[in-house]
Amino acid sequence: MSFFCCPVCGAPLEQAGGALRCGKGHSFDTAREGYTHLLPPNRKHSAAPGDDKGMAAARRTFLSKGYYAPLRDALCDLAVRYTGSAPAVLDAGCGEGYYTGGIYRTLQAAGKQPRAAGIDISKFILRYAAKAEKDIEFAVASSYHLPVADASVDLLINCFSPLALEEFSRVLRPGGAFFYVVPGAMHLWEMKQVLYDSPYPNEEKETPYPGFAYREIVPVSDTITLPSQEDIHALFQMTPYFWKTPQAGTARLSALETLTVRTEFRIHVFTRE
Repeated sequence: MSFFCCPVCGAPLEQAGGALRCGKGHSFDTAREGYTHLLPPNRKHSAAPGDDKGMAAARRTFLSKGYYAPLRDALCDLAVRYTGSAPAVLDAGCGEGYYTGGIYRTLQAAGKQPRAAGIDISKFILRYAAKAEKDIEFAVASSYHLPVADASVDLLINCFSPLALEEFSRVLRPGGAFFYVVPGAMHLWEMKQVLYDSPYPNEEKETPYPGFAYREIVPVSDTITLPSQEDIHALFQMTPYFWKTPQAGTARLSALETLTVRTEFRIHVFTRE
């Protein structure tokens, strides 16, 4: 039985002949890389939503070099603490599966028996995820219409992705954990100083959400040195600044050969009431 349910009727899905099928006859082909497309055409806002090929490749290159390993390791430690012996784990906005895979393997190493899945709006980035993590299910889907059954998830992870609280509340079982990763005040400050004439810190706030109990906020901070323009540009492509930086700022960043920059994350930990 698949982790996912039918995005059309909500029935359970099963793998059958290179596709996921439900009992009502709806069928969804599994790509050769291993992910399944579960985003109905009427929920697509463009022909190829999410990260494009270039952005997906940049993200994979950057993360594979371990620059964000402290965040991954902190999420892994929290996952062990907040789950039982056989947790169902969903990464909403999983990207290339860097955090999904790390959490899955850490739970296994802790003697647990996890089931894990990830969804992302970009088919390009899921190609990397599905190739790298054969024991995890991946699907093209929207966080606002998760193809996941009610109260079926023990741990939901959301790293820099849309906050679809109504859906997260629906799929999490009572007592299930929700990890919400946001940037800290000075995240990538040195890059912002290059890009903008008058940069400002990110706002940090503690926001309660109905139906969720706040457990803790875990800070993760580091300083990284990017030794090449390739790595600098890869990080730039991963940020929202890539879309809204004036040409002069982009030119200044493109002229750099190295960049030392702070990384600051905040993991907001909730449980479903």
